Amino acid sequence: MRHSLIFRLLSSVAVVAGVALATLPPALAEDAAPPAAETPFDPMTTNSFSGAFLAARTADFDKDYATAVALYKIALQFDPTNADVKQRLMITLLMNGDFSEGVKIADALKSDASVERITTVMRGMEAIRKREYKSAQKILNYEGPNDLDRLMNNLLVAWAKFGDGHPKEALSLISGMKGPEWFGIFKNYHAGVLAAAAGDKTTARARLNDAILDRNGGAAAPDTFMRAVQALARLEAREGNKQKALDAIAVGENLVPSYAPLKALRQSIEKGEKQEQQVRTAAQGAAAVMFSVGGALNREGAEDIVTLYLQASRALDPESDDVLVLLGGLAENQQKPENAIKYYRAVPEKSPMRRISELQLGLNLADTGKVDEAKKHLKALIEADPTDLRSYLAYGSVLSDAKEYKEMGENYDRAVEIIGSVPSRNHWSVFFQRGIAYERQKKWDLAEPNFRKALELNPDQPQVLNYLGYSWVDMNENLDEGLDMIRKAVDLKPDDGYIVDSLGWAYFRLSKFDDAVNELERAAELKAGDATINDHLGDAYWRVGRKLEATFQWNRALGLKPEEDQIPKIKEKIANGLPPLTKSVPAAAEASDGAKPVKNPSPEGTEADKKS
Repeated sequence: MRHSLIFRLLSSVAVVAGVALATLPPALAEDAAPPAAETPFDPMTTNSFSGAFLAARTADFDKDYATAVALYKIALQFDPTNADVKQRLMITLLMNGDFSEGVKIADALKSDASVERITTVMRGMEAIRKREYKSAQKILNYEGPNDLDRLMNNLLVAWAKFGDGHPKEALSLISGMKGPEWFGIFKNYHAGVLAAAAGDKTTARARLNDAILDRNGGAAAPDTFMRAVQALARLEAREGNKQKALDAIAVGENLVPSYAPLKALRQSIEKGEKQEQQVRTAAQGAAAVMFSVGGALNREGAEDIVTLYLQASRALDPESDDVLVLLGGLAENQQKPENAIKYYRAVPEKSPMRRISELQLGLNLADTGKVDEAKKHLKALIEADPTDLRSYLAYGSVLSDAKEYKEMGENYDRAVEIIGSVPSRNHWSVFFQRGIAYERQKKWDLAEPNFRKALELNPDQPQVLNYLGYSWVDMNENLDEGLDMIRKAVDLKPDDGYIVDSLGWAYFRLSKFDDAVNELERAAELKAGDATINDHLGDAYWRVGRKLEATFQWNRALGLKPEEDQIPKIKEKIANGLPPLTKSVPAAAEASDGAKPVKNPSPEGTEADKKS
């Protein structure tokens, strides 16, 4: 996938080591799943239990939940009592957003200990949705040892008590919860919004203030932190405390600058518009619990459990914009752009997240091959608001992938005009991307000043250091400075396979072949599935006399779908190896195919995310 929520303004991390993937239920473990693959036949033609079950597991592993649901249902027709199939059907229904149907199976499996965590929470959520609050409290009662389960279930019980007309009991339950330090941000946020919903403004203000002053909690659970900031700002604005509301927003802006919902909320408060809390009902409160936990767990390897929790949140609060954007980002990471588009289109028109969703939608249109439609969509967004630099970065990303570098350069020229004569640190990515556009057009005299400007604005940006440093080495210019830049980039991002590849390839171009092998082997470990890196490693092996291994790497690169223009060059190397080195070939000019390393041109951590 080209990007993983490039406007990652809702970035989330695991709370602490205690909230680990080891806590996931066995039914969500993927170690028993077959390798991901395209379903090679129409699911409805499956005529045996084994065929349906294996095909379902393949679709399940490939995150194709709709197909998995259809196939598990067919498998159950052959074996209606199969517990494993019922478990997987329940989970895939929930992850596919079929909450009501999934909860019916959860109710049937409520005595199955292997999925008790899931069935308990989902049944409790359904009871809250149906306003059966006493039933929800009984279902969600938890006395086990798991910190995350205790936090989640107790918060849900608190919202059930609120729905049942007992807000003081609900607040007392939240306040009395014992647990590790990371409980704090969740307890304070939910106590704050629950008190606000109950009309207890004093408690709401105190708890929400505690939440936004919890810097460690904010770093660990930024999604919940941002909700707390907005809740406090809305509370103060509604009470006529305009400056206090703006001060609360400023706290959030210090943690996550340029966060679109905060910008929109600031403008709304400055206009004197009436403010409504995002969470006003027990159902919305329960949805907020699942959002809080799902957002905090949102990291690589936890996609299933996060998707399940966010879908449960969506079931109780269907128009929650931040939930929809997070689901869209998950779909992108799972290489399901069609699903991502559906989530982004579902973001309400008046939501402050709408523009973010529209930008992401455009990028995903390009990922589905609809490049012209994506370009038209993103150009319209630029025309609608020419001052929004994110639009230029999104449009430039599509142009870069389409190799339309002339238009890409013109796009960033316009962006630089918008920035004006005094750019800030946050603008480094615009200059970096403009430099790439000029470099790809072989206009180095225009590219180099843009790379230098990007470094002037952000001196320790590893992608810029890597790109400029390698370009100098590649041209046999500023060799010492260029190599130092690449080494610095590797020091800053030692686990980035693309940057490590650049260092290895720079050593190769300088005929330091032993050093090249060391770095390229490490790059290949970090990015085992990248064709260019494996190709480079093959070249390095050849130069140090490891010719059998070189041929293996070239064959591996060929099987990893390299760029079309590289295929004949790799095939030539497989057939004949590299030509002998001659004294007439300068060290920095020697290369197997003239190809540059993967320089990972998209800036990380800003509006454009890196290729993967």
